[in-house]
Amino acid sequence: QVQLVESGGGLVQAGGSLRLSCSASGSMFSRNVMGWYRQAPGKQRELVATIGTSSNTNYADSVKGRFTISRDNSLNMVYLQMNSLKPEDTAVYYCNAQFLAFDSWGQGTQVTVSS
Repeated sequence: QVQLVESGGGLVQAGGSLRLSCSASGSMFSRNVMGWYRQAPGKQRELVATIGTSSNTNYADSVKGRFTISRDNSLNMVYLQMNSLKPEDTAVYYCNAQFLAFDSWGQGTQVTVSS
């Protein structure tokens, strides 16, 4: 199981960009499917993007073409580049790691997009 720490959130105007980072501890990082999820106030947590062990990616329809997930196994890092941000992207963003039966979450980082 890995420990995850997110960073990079903040306040940005609509149309702007942010880059989220997730630092993972543990030697098994490269074997984890990594993902970003988000939770807006009053809503359920939802998938934003995932990246597999072969760097295959998957995105929610709402972020396709605007967000890019990437990983650097040599640094145990996962990134989420967010462009053309919209007010509806406002949420707490969580990093997730999945390996076999293990499922780890970070503490979350707030992203606020003003109109």
